[in-house]
Amino acid sequence: MQVMVELSLYPLVNEYIPPIQAFIDRLNTYDALSVTTCSTSTQVTGEYSEVMTILGEEMQRTHEEVGQAIFVAKFLNFDAMNARKSS
Repeated sequence: MQVMVELSLYPLVNEYIPPIQAFIDRLNTYDALSVTTCSTSTQVTGEYSEVMTILGEEMQRTHEEVGQAIFVAKFLNFDAMNARKSS
Protein backbone atom coordinates (compact mmCIF):
# COMPACT_ATOMS: atom_id res chain seq x y z
CA MET A 1 0.00 0.00 0.00
CA GLN A 2 1.16 3.50 -0.83
CA VAL A 3 0.94 6.52 1.44
CA MET A 4 1.25 10.24 0.83
CA VAL A 5 2.22 12.36 3.82
CA GLU A 6 2.01 16.13 3.78
CA LEU A 7 4.39 17.49 6.42
CA SER A 8 5.08 20.90 7.85
CA LEU A 9 7.94 21.44 10.29
CA TYR A 10 8.03 24.30 12.79
CA PRO A 11 11.33 24.33 14.73
CA LEU A 12 10.95 26.38 17.90
CA VAL A 13 14.26 28.20 17.40
CA ASN A 14 15.18 31.65 16.10
CA GLU A 15 17.03 30.29 13.05
CA TYR A 16 14.27 28.01 11.76
CA ILE A 17 15.17 27.73 8.05
CA PRO A 18 18.34 25.58 8.44
CA PRO A 19 16.60 22.76 10.38
CA ILE A 20 13.74 22.70 7.87
CA GLN A 21 16.14 22.58 4.92
CA ALA A 22 18.24 19.88 6.60
CA PHE A 23 15.14 17.72 7.15
CA ILE A 24 14.05 18.10 3.52
CA ASP A 25 17.57 17.43 2.25
CA ARG A 26 17.74 14.21 4.28
CA LEU A 27 14.36 13.04 2.93
CA ASN A 28 15.64 13.60 -0.61
CA THR A 29 18.50 11.12 -0.03
CA TYR A 30 16.10 8.15 0.18
CA ASP A 31 15.43 6.40 -3.14
CA ALA A 32 12.27 4.83 -1.66
CA LEU A 33 10.63 8.25 -1.27
CA SER A 34 9.15 10.67 -3.75
CA VAL A 35 9.54 14.15 -2.21
CA THR A 36 7.79 17.30 -3.42
CA THR A 37 8.47 20.55 -1.58
CA CYS A 38 6.05 23.46 -1.60
CA SER A 39 6.30 26.80 0.18
CA THR A 40 4.57 25.64 3.38
CA SER A 41 4.80 21.84 3.32
CA THR A 42 6.55 18.84 1.87
CA GLN A 43 4.75 15.85 0.36
CA VAL A 44 6.37 12.45 0.81
CA THR A 45 5.06 9.45 -1.13
CA GLY A 46 6.13 5.83 -1.06
CA GLU A 47 5.46 2.38 0.30
CA TYR A 48 3.60 2.77 3.61
CA SER A 49 5.99 0.87 5.88
CA GLU A 50 9.11 2.44 4.36
CA VAL A 51 7.71 5.97 4.58
CA MET A 52 6.69 5.51 8.20
CA THR A 53 10.07 4.06 9.18
CA ILE A 54 12.04 6.80 7.44
CA LEU A 55 9.86 9.60 8.79
CA GLY A 56 10.13 8.21 12.31
CA GLU A 57 13.92 8.14 12.11
CA GLU A 58 14.25 11.57 10.54
CA MET A 59 11.72 13.23 12.84
CA GLN A 60 13.56 11.81 15.85
CA ARG A 61 16.86 13.09 14.44
CA THR A 62 15.35 16.55 14.01
CA HIS A 63 14.12 16.57 17.61
CA GLU A 64 17.53 15.43 18.86
CA GLU A 65 19.40 18.06 16.84
CA VAL A 66 17.00 21.00 17.16
CA GLY A 67 15.26 20.40 20.45
CA GLN A 68 11.64 21.43 20.40
CA ALA A 69 10.00 21.31 17.01
CA ILE A 70 6.44 20.80 15.85
CA PHE A 71 5.57 18.45 12.99
CA VAL A 72 2.11 18.75 11.45
CA ALA A 73 1.18 15.86 9.15
CA LYS A 74 -1.68 14.61 7.01
CA PHE A 75 -1.69 10.99 5.85
CA LEU A 76 -3.49 9.59 2.81
CA ASN A 77 -3.25 5.91 1.96
CA PHE A 78 -3.89 4.94 -1.65
CA ASP A 79 -3.19 2.46 -4.38
CA ALA A 80 -0.98 4.25 -6.93
CA MET A 81 -2.24 2.17 -9.86
CA ASN A 82 -5.92 2.90 -9.12
CA ALA A 83 -5.17 6.57 -8.51
CA ARG A 84 -3.62 6.86 -12.00
CA LYS A 85 -6.56 5.07 -13.67
CA SER A 86 -9.16 7.37 -12.15
CA SER A 87 -7.31 10.58 -13.13
